[in-house]
Amino acid sequence: MTPVISTVLETKDNTMTTGRTALVTGASSGIGEATALRLARAGFKVYGTSRRGGMAGERAFEMLALDVTSDASVEATVREVIEREGRLDVLVNNAGFGVAPGGAEESSMEQARAIFDTNFFGMLRMTRAVVPHMRRQGAGRIINIGSVLGFLPMPYGALYAATKHALSGYSESLDHELRTRGIRVSVIEPAYTKTPFDSNLVEPDAKLEEYGEVRAAVGKTVKAVMAAAGPPSGVAEVVLTAANAARPKLRYTAGRLAVRLRLLRRFAPEALLDAGIRKDLHLDAAR
Repeated sequence: MTPVISTVLETKDNTMTTGRTALVTGASSGIGEATALRLARAGFKVYGTSRRGGMAGERAFEMLALDVTSDASVEATVREVIEREGRLDVLVNNAGFGVAPGGAEESSMEQARAIFDTNFFGMLRMTRAVVPHMRRQGAGRIINIGSVLGFLPMPYGALYAATKHALSGYSESLDHELRTRGIRVSVIEPAYTKTPFDSNLVEPDAKLEEYGEVRAAVGKTVKAVMAAAGPPSGVAEVVLTAANAARPKLRYTAGRLAVRLRLLRRFAPEALLDAGIRKDLHLDAAR
């Protein structure tokens, strides 16, 4: 099918875009809000989502109520956007949450299922809902907000890292399937980003005394690093680049730290990378 070509527009900040429609999940704050604002400023018609939907105060984009863990909610929201705009050009899967630092065995199976249901299966639900529309259009972009933890381990953050590894693998596979239909999939990989994300972390629900000391120490380290992290606007800028690229890349690192970590993952000896991770988190030397 021949892709539908929209009229190209030039925005006030000289960013070239096409008057396209974008849907951004988890847009009430942090990376999602910054992304929705940046896309709107670049000329996209943007719909943001959150569990609560529209909130008080003026925004440059409209907020819709959406629960990414609900098939019915996902289908209803995508249907509403299509009915209003006639098409959907860009999906940004950003909704997610994390578990506060703790041992992998300190989260119950219920908690593990909950974080996967939002961070991974939520992305999967959204993707399944939009792909049929993008196939009919013959064009579309799916941009998944991953993390450097999609290619690096995170001691005492195993569940969150696992969801981002799963997202990365799914995205790469899906991109191969859809690119011949005019649809491209990209993963944005930021490092630490200063957002309300860390203040909304869920505590491990099966804490063990054996992990008390290291849990507190890692939590303190992560909190300090987050306080000095870059703003979400930097990630939003990379999302815009991926959305507008004529030949989008599969992976986009966001920020200098993310670039350095990607290079270390690719070129550094395994033992050196292993030691560096433990040193940064102030863990005892590996035995």
